[in-house]
Amino acid sequence: MIGLSRRLGTALLIAIGLGVAMPASASIRFDAQARIFRLDSRDVSYAFGIGADGKLRPVYWGGRRGDDQPFALPKEPSAIDVASAQMAQEYPGQGGGLDREASLKVAFADGGRDLVLRYVAHRIDGDALTVELADIRAPVAVALHYAIDEATGIVTRSATVTNGTRNALRIDQMMAASWTLPAAQGYRMRYLTGRWTGEFALRTRPVDGAATVLESRHGNTGHQSSPWVAITDDPAADEEHGRVWTATLAWSGSWRIVTEQDESGQVRVTGGFNPYDFGYTLRPGEQLISPVFYGGFSPAGFGEASRRLHRFERAHLLPRPGGRLPLRKVLYNSWEATLFDVNEAGQIALADKAAAIGVERFVVDDGWFGARKDDHAGLGDWTVNPVKFPRGLKPLIDHVHGLGMDFGLWVEPEMVNADSDLYRAHPDWVIGFPGRPQSETRNQLVLNLARRDVRDFVLATMDRLLRDNRIDFVKWDHNRNWSEPGWATVAPQDQQRLYVDYVRNLYWLLAELRRRHPRVEFEACASGGGRVDLGIMPYSDQFWPSDNTDPVDRLAIQDGFSQAYAPAAMMAWVTGSPSWTNNRATPLRYRFLSAMQGGLGIGDRLDRWTPAETALAARMIADYKSMRETVQQGDLYRLISPQDGAGRSATLSVAADRRQAVLFAFSHAKPLAMPLPLRGLDPARLYRARMAGGDPLPPGVPNEASGADWMARGATIPLAGDYQAAALILEAS
Repeated sequence: MIGLSRRLGTALLIAIGLGVAMPASASIRFDAQARIFRLDSRDVSYAFGIGADGKLRPVYWGGRRGDDQPFALPKEPSAIDVASAQMAQEYPGQGGGLDREASLKVAFADGGRDLVLRYVAHRIDGDALTVELADIRAPVAVALHYAIDEATGIVTRSATVTNGTRNALRIDQMMAASWTLPAAQGYRMRYLTGRWTGEFALRTRPVDGAATVLESRHGNTGHQSSPWVAITDDPAADEEHGRVWTATLAWSGSWRIVTEQDESGQVRVTGGFNPYDFGYTLRPGEQLISPVFYGGFSPAGFGEASRRLHRFERAHLLPRPGGRLPLRKVLYNSWEATLFDVNEAGQIALADKAAAIGVERFVVDDGWFGARKDDHAGLGDWTVNPVKFPRGLKPLIDHVHGLGMDFGLWVEPEMVNADSDLYRAHPDWVIGFPGRPQSETRNQLVLNLARRDVRDFVLATMDRLLRDNRIDFVKWDHNRNWSEPGWATVAPQDQQRLYVDYVRNLYWLLAELRRRHPRVEFEACASGGGRVDLGIMPYSDQFWPSDNTDPVDRLAIQDGFSQAYAPAAMMAWVTGSPSWTNNRATPLRYRFLSAMQGGLGIGDRLDRWTPAETALAARMIADYKSMRETVQQGDLYRLISPQDGAGRSATLSVAADRRQAVLFAFSHAKPLAMPLPLRGLDPARLYRARMAGGDPLPPGVPNEASGADWMARGATIPLAGDYQAAALILEAS
């Protein structure tokens, strides 16, 4: 059984040497007289209580309430009132007349499906709360896990169901939590949708009686939706104003989030495993643990809601080897330069050019292994191609290290080509239904990682690769969704465990590889942004948000990504012009500044750059290294949104210690001439100004001013014309 990190109330932060930090001290109390639990952080309170009928009722979620402001349970209608079955519950079972979204649906051995959960007991263990529920008749137990982070007010919730009956129990739906917002009208929600090469498009819609369902049915997180919502009841709410609640699900498989408003005006957000094609059979004594659902509250708009999520992710979710979050290194990836045509001499030539401009990590992408000359063959055979690398990888790795760079490698261990030695030896190892057609999207099949033997094979193969070569970085890809999700080698009633067991084994596998190779960093990639979520975050140092590297499109993709995910985890590349996705031509300066808003990577044909372009790249990389801690680990302020073809964009990053700030500005369809607001500076400090890339300061921008003056006046960076961009760097004296 995967180990639990009980203080976070989750089975997803596997305690195998990950160095996952726990939330800072916060207050969890139970008022026995009022029968109310309250979780308090510095400026957020969350409360729920035990109703007269034993059901858990949500009470409050919002700004910090003082100890002299007691909570009270909502008044319950009489048992004969139809509204009694519809009153909000913390974790409703599908029973007792409930016809809203249930957190848990079960089918008993006798065919019964009525499940009514009531309070049994609780325990407070330091910074964690566990509340035990049980069905009114059958011995089915549910443990609800809670924690709250003192610094950000992020509430962590998950659930564990235990089958205490003498027969098998089928779980038809299991959610991590149901969040309840205050009764009000005029709610609206933000969410992220999209497609391959167009991920993280930000959308807004009203919350009303029509339920909104966001989901993935693909076996992974998916490109079409991201497991995050942000909701406000303030019609004037924007980046810096208004009450905002967020809910972010930590799960890298098929997931679902349902947002609905009932007749009383209360909004509920329920999320967890996707019930589509779901049926998880629990034998007597077995448990099923839900994903984790994180809930946040901001009193100061969508921007502050994002910043709180970013701080929480940096402090508690992203890997912190040695207890410190490392900075992302400037990376070069060979894919767009060479595609599958890789060899020792060509990669060495690229490495020399990359090192000369200041790159710190050189990554060989697809094409280095097996019989790999295109995407039809070789996946699964993770041995070095003897024709392309007759001396193995060691000479290239040694050369890269000799240049002062890390060495990285692309892999796709969860996939197999039909034309591979692995598939010929183990055709039964793939997901599929015997005797039925098997889709070969991108000419590949998905290995059934839910199988213990497949999981152990992938572990042994990747462990050997990392042990036998001085590899510092792994780009772990997953280039196709599931199809025909069969698992024929287990009993029919167990085959749909695939949806859970695959993801659990993936987490275990990555955790074990990190334990064995603690100095190796990993990037999560799934044909771009198909696996970006808080479930995979503890095992991945960074994400690849999209295969689309066009710098204009990337502004919107990165803006959407930042709504839920920290820039510390976001990679962005400078690639060729015109872009392969849309044939758009953009200047190299614009491409660099677009990519410098996260972890900076380069994937262009360096051998085609002019001397002037090479010199500009070297200056930009040097400037990036001077600001990357601020960009990656500072507070992000989104000043002008690039969404929906806005034609311009602006962001501000402020260092945690407020000693530096970086203002990025872009214009490609509309001139940018107004003063851009500056926030988060230390009013008493003096800040010197300079432009990235060695550009002169724009007219009217002072060489030096106090933080108070900068914030009062803002900064005007006039941009006009096609694809213009600039970055203003402020540094405390």
